[in-house]
Amino acid sequence: MAFLSFNLTHQRDLIHSQTIEIIRPLDFVDYVNFSIDNRFISYIFKQKMEEQNKKSQTVDISFKQVGFSEETRFENVHTEIVSDSITGSKAVAKEIADLIREKDAKGEKCVLGLATGSSPVKVYEELIRMHKEEELSFKNVITFNLDEYYPMKKEDIQSYWHFMHENLFNHVDIQPDNINIPDGTLAMDEIIDFGKNYEAKIEACGGLDLQILGIGRTGHIGFNEPGSTETSRTRIITLDHITRVDAAKDFFGIDNVPRKAITMGVGTILHAKRIILMAWGHGKAPIIKETVEGRISTTVPATYLQQHSNTTFVVDQEASSELTRFQTPWLVGDCDWEDESLKKQAVFWLCKHLGKPLLKLTDRDYNDYGMSAMLAQEGSAYSINIRMFNELQHTITGWPGGKPNTDDTYRPERAAPSQKRVIVFSPHPDDDVISMGGTFIRLSEQGHDVHVAYQTSGNIAVNDHDALRFSEFVSDYFKKSGEDSCNAAEDLYSNTLNDHNEKINSNLEVDSPRVRLIKGLIRRGEAKAGARYCGVKDENIHFLDLPFYETGKVKKAPIGPKDIEIIENLIKEVKPHQIFAAGDLADPHGTHKVCLDAIFAALENLKHEEYMKDCWVWLYRGAWHEWDTHEIEMAVPISPDELYRKRQAIFFHQSQKDNVVFQGNDKREFWQRAEERNRTTAKSFNDLGLAEYEAIEAFRRYHFLDNE
Repeated sequence: MAFLSFNLTHQRDLIHSQTIEIIRPLDFVDYVNFSIDNRFISYIFKQKMEEQNKKSQTVDISFKQVGFSEETRFENVHTEIVSDSITGSKAVAKEIADLIREKDAKGEKCVLGLATGSSPVKVYEELIRMHKEEELSFKNVITFNLDEYYPMKKEDIQSYWHFMHENLFNHVDIQPDNINIPDGTLAMDEIIDFGKNYEAKIEACGGLDLQILGIGRTGHIGFNEPGSTETSRTRIITLDHITRVDAAKDFFGIDNVPRKAITMGVGTILHAKRIILMAWGHGKAPIIKETVEGRISTTVPATYLQQHSNTTFVVDQEASSELTRFQTPWLVGDCDWEDESLKKQAVFWLCKHLGKPLLKLTDRDYNDYGMSAMLAQEGSAYSINIRMFNELQHTITGWPGGKPNTDDTYRPERAAPSQKRVIVFSPHPDDDVISMGGTFIRLSEQGHDVHVAYQTSGNIAVNDHDALRFSEFVSDYFKKSGEDSCNAAEDLYSNTLNDHNEKINSNLEVDSPRVRLIKGLIRRGEAKAGARYCGVKDENIHFLDLPFYETGKVKKAPIGPKDIEIIENLIKEVKPHQIFAAGDLADPHGTHKVCLDAIFAALENLKHEEYMKDCWVWLYRGAWHEWDTHEIEMAVPISPDELYRKRQAIFFHQSQKDNVVFQGNDKREFWQRAEERNRTTAKSFNDLGLAEYEAIEAFRRYHFLDNE
């Protein structure tokens, strides 16, 4: 059950046999272009071997009837859990490839229903790899895409026609005439006939052999929003507001997201011979629980899949985390109560479920909720309650860098050295103050040598109007001041405006280099102001500008040796006693995950250095979600005044306030989210019977040394 919480187990089996021939095929980096040392070779060799191991592992996602296992008795659809999205995507791609080959051997066409969005991207990447390396041919494949925005031109970068060609069709040998995607350029009065013809063409091809799906937060499949019926067919539909909010990042704001779409109906999907739905990341956990364990309802269209006789959900550990078999496994079967994390999870859940503090739980409470084996192991409710209370209390500290000259036996951090060197890694220029602003201020005020490292420029998260406003300020300043200036400075605004207009008129995906520079400088200035407010010296503010981020697009490049080298160099320079890093993994493909992977890679390379033996790594959350109480290993209380100061630090990031580019699923401003999460954490401690605090920032330790 260890995977219920964030997996902090680091792979330690470093492989020392290295050959250039084995390293060369590594997908995520062309190491030949860089000068790299033996440690990086060791790291990427290890990554390659892990990839090869994943590739060779067979994950069985074939359909199985639900209801034959005690642990899945609350589930209404076959659900397979995989370790991560890569493993799951490879399993889905393998089933597709096997079907294509099976049909080809019979001289038959393989009819696939395809989806767009982030969920199937890795599936398409694996299919492309199989086409290039394993001679998988798509000549016998006919595809029907689920949906398309309306109105939408094919050549628009947001179109699903563009998406499918960029992510699959341009890289395989499929016949163009076999590609079918709803037409977003139709006149409104043509759509009804188009839908009928689309359905007829699917039937003429023998029906869909396999339909792959993602799932939206509203429970939509395709663009079948809440209210769609199980008999619905290909038609035009009005998009739910939540769906448009989720798409806003691809359209540079919600105002640009189409209000309608053409979509296959629920009935069309249900007529497929085989259906596979994929869901990755913590953000999908609530809707997966509702879809898998809830009743069939028009308000959650994906629940109609429960009626299909050959449907499999393939979800990763984060997306499955709210299913009963993982959230409360003691209710559906026997548990390994030697697992301390699971034990804490169960006890804290019991308190919340019964509305009782820790010290009031009774033997009857434990027995009534499937925890009698734990009770027998511990001896009594009193013993469990006292131990859990003390362990939770010991996570609380007002000294996140350690309290000097005190016994630290029951404190989360070491007392010595009294002044520590600290690096706070921030994926974006505002994650530091949003997620741990109170702790950040506390570390500075308690005399530690605090460094902050902003891993990416964050330039694509700045609105165009902010870039125009700043460039106009520079131009106007030189015009009004009478100071010597070059024409380039005076013309900055007009040139920036021209770049902006060209992007809009030509529907370009990427800002010009000039605009990206301006946006990056805006965020850099905000980050400096926020860090200074928190007490960090200017020379301790580092802008890493990791190369993987600088594509100018929402989609980033994979991490490479240069990204890891930059992080390594900073760690070598500072030789920290503490590292704080973002452990937000709501989006498994997001910037936070990539930045964390880069830090983990650097730690792997540096772990044998003598100074790293004194380095502890703490992971924070808060920008997108928070640690569960049973996962917390250091809790830093925040007073009302400190919470106000944290809010002021966040306010320095003005470009991320009011109508931000990447609002995410939460409509609240970032300072509001942060305060609510911190207050919720404090309330969870208070509900368990501990002291009442205004707010708490929470951390979990990451162990990277072999002997930890």
